[in-house]
Amino acid sequence: MSKKLVAYFSASGTTAAVAENLAKAAGADLYEIKPAVAYTRADLNWQDKNSRSSVEMRDKSSRPELADTNANIAEYNTIFVGFPVWWYVAPTIINSFLEAYDFSGKKVVLFATSGGSGFGKAVSGLQPSAPKAEIVEGEILNGRPNGAKLKAFADKY
Repeated sequence: MSKKLVAYFSASGTTAAVAENLAKAAGADLYEIKPAVAYTRADLNWQDKNSRSSVEMRDKSSRPELADTNANIAEYNTIFVGFPVWWYVAPTIINSFLEAYDFSGKKVVLFATSGGSGFGKAVSGLQPSAPKAEIVEGEILNGRPNGAKLKAFADKY
């Protein structure tokens, strides 16, 4: 039996709620991907071209600093990585997370929350940050998916 981790970044709490329920349903450990400097409401204003999130997402080489690198990735075979979809891809802090650890031989399953878009180019945008991992496009998990749906999702991997 493989050991699973649910690692997530949540700017507003939406992805956090899904991640917590996914971890329970999957019998997985939980790890929050936190930026060294928390995002403010103004930072997340996608309508402001000068907001922090807008600036980061325009610069594909942007790597927001992580608050910590305490996840013991070596313990896990499958890592579910969750995030809100920003500009049709994963926020660049997910690249920071993937580049902070050795994911060699790991299966990284993406899940996301979104206001309306799908994963877009999330897999191709993240694969260079963990080149020796198998990155899989999982599911958009909007709303409040129940435990049975989350368990079925986790059990695929």
